[in-house]
This record gives sequence, structure tokens and C-alpha cells, in this order.
Amino acid sequence: MAAENSQSPKSTPGPSDDNGAPTAPGSAANEEADITGHHDDSTVSAACLAPAPLKAAGTVSERQPTFKDFLRVFSYANKVDWFLMVAACVSSIGSGITLPLMNVVFGKLVGNFSTSPRDSSDAESFQNGLNRQSLYIFILFLARFILNYINKFSFRMISARMSAAIRLDYLCCLFGQTIHVLDSMPSGAAANTITTTANTLQLGISENLGTFIEFAACILASIIVAFTYSWLLTLVISSVLVYILVVVSIVLPYVVKSEASLTRAETVANSIASESFGNIRMLMACGAEDKMARKYGEWVQVARKHGQHMAPFLASMFGNVFFSLYGGFALAFWFGMRLFREGRIHDVGTVIVVVMSVITTIVSMERVATPLIAASKAMVAAGEFFAVIDAPRAVSGRLAEPDVFATEDIVFSDVDFAYPGRPHVKVLDGLNIRIAAGKVNAIVGPSGSGKSTIIGLIERWYSLRNDQHVIEKVAQKDKKKEAEEKELENQVKKDAKNKKKQREEKCNATTDTNNKSGRSVGDAKTDPVAADLPRIELKGSVSTCAHSLDEIDVKWWRSQIGLVQQEPFLFNDSIFNNVAFGLVGSPYENATDDEKRALVEESCKEAFADEFINRLPERYQTRVGESGAKLSGGQRQRIAIARSIVKKPKILILDEATSAIDVRSERVVQAALDKVSRNRTTITVAHRLSTIKSADKIIVLQKGQCVEEGTHERLLENQNGVYHRLVTAQQLSLGDDIATTKKEITVSDGDDTGAVVNDKHGHAGGDETAASDNSNDILDSADNAPPVGAVGPLGAAWRDTNFFGSFGRLLYEQRSGFPYYAALVLFAAGAASSSPLQAFLFAKLVVIFGELNLIVDGNTGLTMDQVSHDGNFNSLMFFVLAIGTGVAYFGLGFVATFVEHFICAIYREQYFVSIVQQRIAFFDNEKNASGTLTNHVGGDPKQLRQLLGGNMSMAATSVFTIVGSLIISFVFGWKLALLAFAVVVPLVLISGFYRVRYEIEFESMNAAVFAESSKWAAESIDAFRTVTALTLEEVICKRPLFSGMVAISYRLGAESAGQGLSFLPNAAQVTSAANRILGIRETKSVDQVPLTERLPDTDAADDARIGNRGACLELRNVHFRYPTRNVPIFSGLNLTIERGKFTAIVGASGSGKTSIIALLERFYDVEKGGVFCNGRDITEVNVQTYRKLLSLVAQEPALFQGTVRENVLLGVEENAVSEADIVQACRDASIHDFIVSLPDGYNTDLGSKAISLSGGQKQRVAIARALLRNPRVLLLDEATSSLDSDTEKTIQATFERIAQGRTTVAVAHRLSTIQKADVIYVLGDGEVLETGNHSSLLSKRVTRIHNVVMAAKDNAKRKLSLTVRCITATHEPC
Repeated sequence: MAAENSQSPKSTPGPSDDNGAPTAPGSAANEEADITGHHDDSTVSAACLAPAPLKAAGTVSERQPTFKDFLRVFSYANKVDWFLMVAACVSSIGSGITLPLMNVVFGKLVGNFSTSPRDSSDAESFQNGLNRQSLYIFILFLARFILNYINKFSFRMISARMSAAIRLDYLCCLFGQTIHVLDSMPSGAAANTITTTANTLQLGISENLGTFIEFAACILASIIVAFTYSWLLTLVISSVLVYILVVVSIVLPYVVKSEASLTRAETVANSIASESFGNIRMLMACGAEDKMARKYGEWVQVARKHGQHMAPFLASMFGNVFFSLYGGFALAFWFGMRLFREGRIHDVGTVIVVVMSVITTIVSMERVATPLIAASKAMVAAGEFFAVIDAPRAVSGRLAEPDVFATEDIVFSDVDFAYPGRPHVKVLDGLNIRIAAGKVNAIVGPSGSGKSTIIGLIERWYSLRNDQHVIEKVAQKDKKKEAEEKELENQVKKDAKNKKKQREEKCNATTDTNNKSGRSVGDAKTDPVAADLPRIELKGSVSTCAHSLDEIDVKWWRSQIGLVQQEPFLFNDSIFNNVAFGLVGSPYENATDDEKRALVEESCKEAFADEFINRLPERYQTRVGESGAKLSGGQRQRIAIARSIVKKPKILILDEATSAIDVRSERVVQAALDKVSRNRTTITVAHRLSTIKSADKIIVLQKGQCVEEGTHERLLENQNGVYHRLVTAQQLSLGDDIATTKKEITVSDGDDTGAVVNDKHGHAGGDETAASDNSNDILDSADNAPPVGAVGPLGAAWRDTNFFGSFGRLLYEQRSGFPYYAALVLFAAGAASSSPLQAFLFAKLVVIFGELNLIVDGNTGLTMDQVSHDGNFNSLMFFVLAIGTGVAYFGLGFVATFVEHFICAIYREQYFVSIVQQRIAFFDNEKNASGTLTNHVGGDPKQLRQLLGGNMSMAATSVFTIVGSLIISFVFGWKLALLAFAVVVPLVLISGFYRVRYEIEFESMNAAVFAESSKWAAESIDAFRTVTALTLEEVICKRPLFSGMVAISYRLGAESAGQGLSFLPNAAQVTSAANRILGIRETKSVDQVPLTERLPDTDAADDARIGNRGACLELRNVHFRYPTRNVPIFSGLNLTIERGKFTAIVGASGSGKTSIIALLERFYDVEKGGVFCNGRDITEVNVQTYRKLLSLVAQEPALFQGTVRENVLLGVEENAVSEADIVQACRDASIHDFIVSLPDGYNTDLGSKAISLSGGQKQRVAIARALLRNPRVLLLDEATSSLDSDTEKTIQATFERIAQGRTTVAVAHRLSTIQKADVIYVLGDGEVLETGNHSSLLSKRVTRIHNVVMAAKDNAKRKLSLTVRCITATHEPC
């Protein structure tokens, strides 16, 4: 499906600026007010900044899942699928018919026994009849075996192929949407649909569908047979069917709705897990593992409640079905004897045929119930798929070359724009600009001014049409029931809301009533301005060559653009493939491999990426890890630049393209960008104004309008202008005589080789960190702190074991629930006893019918009344058995359902906790990608649920049934029983063995392929902007991973016969799941070291002020390499961070700056040497206690789905800080005024991935979170890189103020942010090259330059002074 040809106006409730998140026009004014000291009264009403409900974004409605959705899945079938479908249906029908035919043969066989010959003359005829009936039974058995094989094989094939087809269509249609549609979906929802929802759909169209057809045919054939033999007896017994239909029709809707509610709660839980695993470093650094586990546990408990809510309904269904089954026997024999006495039935065989046929119908209906439930789940799952597949998409234009060219001006004419997620907030306000063709056009302005919105409109990620929409929600038809479910889900947050309300009331008294917004935090949510705001009408046009961009073919247009984003995304593939992806859609797409290699290497040279690529062991074939996590930020950025220029685009868009690169590398890369910008239209969005000084045209934005335009020199002439103020804010003090230094030093540098780092799941400094609450008295109370990973027993890592080993271990762990299991065993024994008792009563009634025949023939002395009395009594006993069986199965179903959801919740929570408490090295492993872990934590406990709940109860019932049947058979006929045992048991065991063997093989192969395909799909969805910008939609959709599951099915498609061991496939899956859970849980973490004593402190009298004092940190002779790469990062590094001092660390990309942050946060342990805090090796300290001393603000802020308050409080406990503390932290981060301007204030929900905020706003929330912890040590890893110059200046002043008496460590590329540092460490090649403060390092420049010249002669290039390169490269304001 050509997703690119069906592009719809997709807009996210997202970016108006830095990171593609929607920003507030008013926020810029607020920032200006903080800086300039005045307030702009013309600012758009602050209430407009609230994220609007999704329904305001367009045509949100609730999509009702229908049976048509289920049938529509089969529209994805091709000729092969239809052939398999025909074969599967025919074999299913044939297999179903064999059972009624078996009843006919069995009835005749019983009839023959009841009229056994009285003399030798009939013995031969009797024996021949028995032999003939036995032969018929064998033939029917063989036919059923073969037909079942074809049935299972074909439907497994069909399900795999259909599932793969609809997943691909879903993915293609998802990429056919615009970005706001994806961002409007819950975090991880699309990936969850590709994985978990697709599994549900596959189950509904696999063997379950074959089972439905098989037993539907069986029901029809049984009814025909029964009516043929005795229509009257059949009608009477059919009353049982009516009863069952009534029960099922009443109960089944409740089961389906509870299942849907269960699925929704699990989806939210999976979303939380996905966010946690994807930002694990930040989670650990904040010490928020327990807090996130509690949040996850709340939704797990909601799912458990919904699951256990089904227990009485499922129990009622099973209990009534089995009551009807055995009650049918009682009714049939009682009424059959009556008909026999009246002469309407002539032998017991007729009764047996009718009874067995009706009973077969009842049993078949019970067997049909499971596929129906699976089909209903599949129907809901199909609705999830088709909600996206059927979502409206704008028709792509058809214009391309030669009708239009990408070499003309791009014109914005009177553009008014608002994001669909915030239709009341005007982001662009009558914007009129012209992007000059063939020129370098720079766009600058404060955060929230609309810079990134312009990029989004040019890239066609958003549209100026007024028909924006979001994905429909798949709703349940019962609104009342849904409201009840919603109320139940909200109940888990009731206490939290009460606390928030109290805090809001408290804030009314503590918040300054004279703040700019004029409202307190608490009453912001009741602002009347937020009600009934008018929606912004989208106006204007974006055009080129006198044609609107909507008229141009979107794929062709994007193929003309090379894009480098502020946060570049790399696929988990080789460096070569990542760069080569840029050739898709260009004339070079179908070039030869040699030509592609030459183009890739050329582009990497132009981006100066080859200097570190050629130092890697595998060079261009080096895999970059998930999201490029194995590369440093600068290395990722240069790969992205190479990818953008490899196709030689006509238009080059650079959105903060050098923000993640050190100053030296920036100069080099900027030179490369200047080179590749020649003769093409270049659009640069920048905060660092040094990168756009040479631009031909600079466009200055403010509040969505163009306020200034011109060259750098011309704009600086207006000293009262916005641009002049931005430049002034970025001035760097270079010393008195540095301005005279005009000479540039160009030396080949190896600093950037930096070992490809394993910096995944948030990039060691890529997530802000902190650890819990205020540091006060942390160390004094640390002695009693529990070990970090106290989940399950500690010891050696779990070794994978077989089914019985893992099952025994899990069962033993549930010993506290043995009363439940005792009840389950009791009910299972009661249910199992029904089969041998049924056989006993059945045999007695057959004997009674034989006696009736003898009475009719006059060959016995018994009277009709005596025999009838015995028959009525045994029929009554059958009814009593029916009641007992119904009660037993009701209890069994209730306890099993209750227990299985209880167990699932326990292990799901433990599984999540065990994963988040693993070491970072665990997450560095590619096998433990966030998507894979999310799939495991959601799916593996479900496997245990099935085994330790329903399937175990069925297995226990089967065991008791076998034992009881063997006892009764050996008591009444040991010879026949011994013969049957010798024949049947080996056959069942052999078939069961091979079934388990092949199921285990299938499970392992399917898991591998499914995990890889799911990971690729989830990665592609996360990289939606990158995929669409590179026109990779077709490449993604043609990826052959989904078809791998089909190939597996070809090999292992069929199940063997042995339905009696139907739980065995689960045994194979459960074994894998159990081993994963036990392996994760019992992996011993070195973090689990108790704190035996407090950290040494030189001044015990200052303990009361522990939060306001620094800590001395030392790296002594540190040797370190990342666990998954054999490349040394440090070899004997020595570095001291003095107590209470401001220490800065600078160096080229890959020099080890971020690795130092990772070691200080103890994400990794060193190989040799040590990291010391106040003289104490941090490996001897409980890691959570140690991290309470630290707060980290990272370059790429990571916020979670939830409210502003929840994100700010992530690193502390709510009862540990006051509302005034929260407000003050947000004031210090210059975010308070923006927050209170929102209608819901601090209770504003940020949405998935905090899409409601711009990049700068997210960074300020992250800074507030770090400040609220009041840490001893503040770690700043490019903390202000996402901020505009005005806000950066304010935040920098805050950092300088709060750094007093606190140890501060700053990693920086912008030297203006660290020029006031007490000491600056200059790193290169993993060692300290220079140390000193800003002035002293500048004074060394002549000596260092001389050393460079001398060292160059000796070919010792790495001795170059990085500081001199930085300063001389940026002698202009940077």
C-alpha cells in the first residue's frame, strides 16, 4: 500500500519549536518578561496554552467493532490463502462429521451388546457385527486424524499469513497519516497493536476458527442424526440446548466487555513499561524505580480486577454447560425408557445414538464457546487495526518534475496555523516569509516562536487544511458499562487526586498573588477563559513554483529534501545502511552496490564522519545500536548529516544540526555544511547564532510572526531588535587580547573516535537523573535501606530448566495461595469424578435397557415396573450427578479464573520491578531492546496465567479423570482395561511428546522472528518523522520480517492429534516465559550492596545542612570500557571534583565526557581504579542511597506521560516537599509562569512523550525536577542546549546561584555556559589534556600552539590543545 500517496494532514499536538512539540505563543513573552523585566500585555491569553481534548482536533468519534471487521480480515487473502482456506474448511467439516458417525456406530455396537446371542447359532453373526463396527470405528479414527492434521496445518498457515498481511497494511497506513495522528495515540499504542493486538487477532483466526467450523459441522450433523433416529426424543433432549443458549447469551456479553476492559488496562500498563524501559537511565538516576513500579502496579491491579470480574460469569457458563451435559443424560434415559415402554423405540441403540448425538451437540457447543470468545476478542482487535487503516488521509498531489521544481522560492503567505491537538492556540499568526532558492536561509527566535512549525509545514508533516482528525477510539456498545469501567479505573487514582487538591488549596496561600498570571497554581484549573475558546481557522498557503505544496506529490517533494534534526534518529543497523537510507527516492536508489558505497563514503567525508568510522573495528559495517545508542551524540549527528546529503538534495533543512557537537567539531561540520549548502536552498533553524552568521538571509520570529529579516550585519545595526538581543545574550568573554587572534589552526584530530559507546536507553547523560527526595539525613538512615533488587532470592543467575523444573518452582512460590489451590484441587476432583460415575451409571442404564428387551421377549422373570423403577432411580442419580458436576465446574471455573489473574498480576509486577532494577549493561544488550522487554513483560505473565490457572485446573481434572476411570475399569473388567491401557496410553504419550517437541521448536523460532519484527516495527514508529522525511515507507513495509513467521508456519504448521493434551502447546510457551521471568528476577545485581556505614564527612556539625553542601568526587586511575564493546574509553584517568566547586568538562565528541557522567551516576562500574565520594568507594555504598546525593539534567530531557506535577515530583516523594518547594523549583527553572497559565496548572496532562511541550519547555521542567531534589551534586550534561539564548541566560544565572556551596559538574559544548567554572578539565582520547579556569587556559594558548607545531612534526597530533581550538574557532560570539 503506497502510504506516501495517501498522506493525510497529520499534525501532532506537538511541535511549534525545538523538538517538534507544540509551543505557546505566550510563552515567549513570558520568557522575555523574565529577562527584560517588562511584560507584554499583548500576549495571547495564557489559557489558550492548555492541551485541548483530542475531540477538538478533528472528527474524533467512537468506532464500534463489528463482525464485519472480523470477516474483513480475510480480504487480505490471496489465491494461496483461499486454497488453504478451502482445504481447511473442508477438512474441518469432515472432521466434525466423524463424531456423529462415530455415535451411530457406537449406538449399534451397544445395541448389539444389549441383545447378545443366547445360543451358539447367533454367536458368529454377533461376532461379525462386532468386528464390522470396530472396523468402522478405526476408519473413522484414521479419517479424523488425517482431517485434523490438514485442518490445524492450514489454519495455522492462514493465521500467520493473514496476521502478517494486516500488520503490514496497518504499518503502511500508519505511515500514510500525518504526525499529529500518531502523536494523538497513547504512548506505545501503535507498537502494542503491532504486537499484542496482532497476537489476539491471530489467535482468533487460527486453530480456533478451525475448531469453530469443526464443531459447528458436528452440531449440525449430530442434530440430523438424532432427528433421523427419533425426532421426539431429540426434541425433548434439545430443551437442554435451549437452556445452554440462554445462559451463554446472557453471560457471554459480560465476558467480552470485561475482556475489553482488561485489554485497555493492560495497554496502559504496557505504555508505562515502554516509557520506563525506553528512559531507564533517567528512571534510575531519579531513583524513581519504586515510584514507577507503583504506577505500573496500579494499572496491573485494574487489569486484575477486570479479569477477576469475569470469574463468576465464566464459572456460571462452565457450570451450567456441564450441568446441562449430565442433565441431558438423565432426561434422555428417563424419557427413552418411557418411549421404549410405549413401543416408539425398539432397542437401546436408538436411545444411545440420540443421547450421544445430543450430548455431542452440547459438548460441541461448549467447544464452540472458546473460539467464539477468541473471535470476539479478534473482532475488537480487528477494530483497532481498521481504525487506523480506515482513517481518512489527504490525497497526495500529483505534481512533480517537470511541472514543478525544488529550485524555486518557498513562500509562506498569510499563514495562520494551530496544531490539531491544540486547535485554540495560534502558533503561526499571519506569517509571511520567502525562503530564497539557492541561498542559505536561517530562522531564529525564542522558544515557542514557530521555527519548527515552519519545518513541519515544509516537510508536509502538517497541513493547512481544516479537516484534521485523530484515530477513532474502538468503543464498546454498552455506554453504561463503559462508564462503570472508567469509574473503576479512575478509582486507583482517587487518593492521588485528593492529595493534589489539598496541595492546590495550600498553594493558594503560599503562591505569590502578584505573579504575572494573576492566578495561583491551585485556581488555575478553574480559569473561565479556558472554556469555550474559539478554534483557530487555518489560513494561508505554503507554495513553490506558484503551486501549493498540497498539489505536489508528497513522496517526490520529500525526496528533494535533506533533513538533519536536532535529535537525530538512527536505525538499529549498520552505519552504511543508515547513510544509504538517504538514497531512497533519489535517482541513486537503484545504483549498484559499488556506486552506493562510493556515495556513502563521500558523504561521510563531507560530514567529517569518516574520521571516527575508519577507526572502528568494523568500519562502515558497525551496528549503531537501538536509536544509534552505541554512538556519541556528535557521532550520531554527523551520520545524520551524511545521510541527509548523500542524495545531493535540492533543499537542505538543518534543525539545530550542530547542537550535539562540540565546538571544534561544530566548526568542522559547519564548514562541511557551508560547502554542501552551495547552489541549493538551505534552511537552518538555530539557537547557536554563530552557526548562521554567514547566512544570506536571517528570518527572526516572535509569537508566530516575522519581526525582522536581513543579514547578520544588517540585523545587528538595530540595537533594539530581537536579533541583537539574542546575539548579545550569547556573548563569550574571550579575554582582553583574544580578539586579536585571527589565526585558525587546522589539525587532524583523533579525539572523536571515542570508542563507539554503549549509551542506550537514554544515553548516559541523555536522561536527567536524581534519586529520590531531599538529601537531608540520607546517609544517616541509609543503614536501614533495603537492597535495590530485593525481588526473589539472590544468588547465581537462573539456569534455564525444563517445563517441570520451572513449573515446580513457580508452583512452590505460590505456596501462600495453597488454600486457593486446595480448593481448586477439590473442585477438580469433584469435576473429574463425574466421568467414572457417568460411565458407571451409563453401564447400569444400558443393562436396564437390555432387561427391558428381555421382558419384551419374555426371557426373564423381571417385571416392567421393577425395571422401570431401577431406570427412574438411575436417571435420578444421573440428575444428582449433573447438579454435583455443575457445582464442581462452577467452583473450578471461579477459583481458576480468580487465581490466574491474581498470579498474572503478581508476576507482572515482579517482572517489571526485576527489569527496572537491572544494571544498565543489561539494557545495553541488543536482545533487551525496550520494545522486546515491553513485549515480554506484557506477554510472559499471561502464559503463566494460563498454565497456573485454567490450564492447570483442566490438567488436574484430566489426571483425576484418568485415575478414576482406570480404577473403575479395572474393578469391573481388568482384562479389557489392561488391553485398552496398553494400546491407548502409549499412543497418547507418543503423540503428546512429539507435540510438545514441535511446539517448543515453533515457540523458540516464532519468538525470535516475532521479537525482531516487533522491534523493527516499534523502532520505525518511534522514528516516524525520520521515516517519512527519508521516504522510507515502502522500505519499511517491504521489510520481509513479518513473512518469517509464515515461513516458520510452513515448517511447523500442524499439530498432532492428541486433543486430550491440548494444554501442551502452552507448556512449551510457558517454559520459555517462566525461564525468562526467573532468569531476570534472580540475576544478582552488584547494586545490591548494603550500606554498612555512612559516607565519611569532614564536618559532622554540618549534617543538618547536608543538602546545601557539596561532595568531593574523585576518579582515581580509572580504566573503563563499556560491557558490550571491547574498546577502552579510559586508561588510567585521574580527575578530582572539589567539594562545593563548579567543575566543567569539555572535549571533542567521543572524548569521554558523557562516560564520566555515567560513572559518577554509577550506571557502570570501572574495570580498574575507582570512583570515590568523600573518600569512600561508591561501589561500597547502596546505589539508591548514593544517587540521592545527585541530580542530573541531560541534553535530551525525558518526561513521562502524566501531569506536570507528577513529572516534577518524579525524583522525590510527595510528602517530602511542600507546595512552596515545587513552585520555587519551577520559578528557578523559569517554567512556573508557563505552568500556571495552563487551565489545569500543575495538573495539566503532558500526554505521550510530553508532546504538549516544546523542547525548551521540556528541558525547563526537567531542570525544575532536578532542582527540587536539592542535591549535593548537580550534574549538567548540555543542560541548556535546547533553550533559546534568552532563556539560557536566565537558567544559567539560576545554576550559578544555586551552585553556591554545592558541587556542580557541567559537560558543555557551549563555552559561554562554563566560563565562570572554578576549574575546567579538557579531555581528549580519554585522558585529561589540560586543567585550569577559563582565564588560565586562555593564557596558555601560545605555549600550546607551539606544542602543537612541535608535536605535529613528531606525528603526535593528539597533544593539540582542545581549548585553543575551541576558542580560536569561536573568537566571534558563540
